[in-house]
Amino acid sequence: MDSSGGFLVQVYEQERSGLLRFLCARCGDDAEAEDVLQELWLKLDGLATGPIGNGKAYLFRMASNLVLDRRRGRMRAMQRDRGWIAEEAGGEPEAPEDRADPAQPADEAIARQQEAEVLHRAIAALPPGARRALQLYRFEERGQAEIAEIMGISRSGVEKHLALAMKMLRNALSDCGAYGSAASLQREVKQ
Repeated sequence: MDSSGGFLVQVYEQERSGLLRFLCARCGDDAEAEDVLQELWLKLDGLATGPIGNGKAYLFRMASNLVLDRRRGRMRAMQRDRGWIAEEAGGEPEAPEDRADPAQPADEAIARQQEAEVLHRAIAALPPGARRALQLYRFEERGQAEIAEIMGISRSGVEKHLALAMKMLRNALSDCGAYGSAASLQREVKQ
């Protein structure tokens, strides 16, 4: 039983490999275990203690306490960060695993991309009059009377071009199983 830090330094040197194994198991990360071991060494340097009955048990308890202190620090930091995130969002703190992912699900993104490719091919395959009427109506958002004037045809002719275009696009989408999700085609042709 020694009252000086020198006794603990000797025990540390004897038990260093055992302490490192212990810390690796507790931390789950070799680099963090090395950091804790270094922190333990720094605490021992210049440590003035009273009599210690079991130096090995004392060191292992110190190492365990350092690991717990680090965990508590990480937990406090996570809670603080959650509070800041919630404050920014104007709501209650929410665990990251409970927050909705703002990104579009991959399967939906792929389905939309495939639907867009089918639509592009189907539009390209439309007869020229139907394609032009669709472009003016859907993409330039012009009325049927204006389209009739631009194309130099009757309003009835515009309606026929749009009906043909919609029918061909619906068929193209239904052939690939995407018709149910083609919201852009759900809107009825204005009369």
